[in-house]
Amino acid sequence: MEHALNGHPLWMPRSRGAVSGLLLVILGAWGALIPFVGPHFNFAYTPDQDWAWSSARGWLEVLPGAATVLAGLLLVFSGNRASAIVGAWLAALAGAWFVIGGQVAPMLGIGSAGDPVAATDRKRAALEVSYFSGLGALIVFISGVALARLAVRLASDVEAFLEPAEPVSAPVGEPVYMSGLEEPAAGVSSGALTRPRVDRFGSAADEPKTKGWRRQRAGNAAGPGAQYLRWPHPQN
Repeated sequence: MEHALNGHPLWMPRSRGAVSGLLLVILGAWGALIPFVGPHFNFAYTPDQDWAWSSARGWLEVLPGAATVLAGLLLVFSGNRASAIVGAWLAALAGAWFVIGGQVAPMLGIGSAGDPVAATDRKRAALEVSYFSGLGALIVFISGVALARLAVRLASDVEAFLEPAEPVSAPVGEPVYMSGLEEPAAGVSSGALTRPRVDRFGSAADEPKTKGWRRQRAGNAAGPGAQYLRWPHPQN
């Protein structure tokens, strides 16, 4: 029976990227949906309205968030090392875009994601970290961990390359030596392996043995004076 890895060096267990992929799915969903549901909790950028769409939000938040979700799903469900690595790199790029997208958006003509609706510097920093820089840095970190796990081959993966030994079946019509004895060498008769062992008293090893004077008496009975020991004595 062949192992699933035989002939497929890119195979890997799905559990290898499951945790990282699940975290990426959660973070990507947060980045893509928080600009639309954040105003309901008074935690948003301008415009401070629920489900308010703009091209800047689409490019700077929805697009990288959706890419992160897709990358996470690739890591969760992929059993192929190549596709999982592609997903990890996609997440890294999406996280980097969360960090630098707001800085390069004016040069690309995308527009601005708005201003944080905050009365204090602490809330302003919390909005910036939660929406863009902190979120992107966390996504890049998790994708880096996933890439590190995918780049190495564990001992279990190496053992999977070894094909299981196939049982050796004896040819049809050939005797099978269950005791581990090989065929007799040349010049040795086959009877030497099957002849019963004879002990020093002349009886076969598989015959019931007698002990002590019974065996000696049986041996004497077979001698020349066996007729004389019979009773009554034979008359000449």
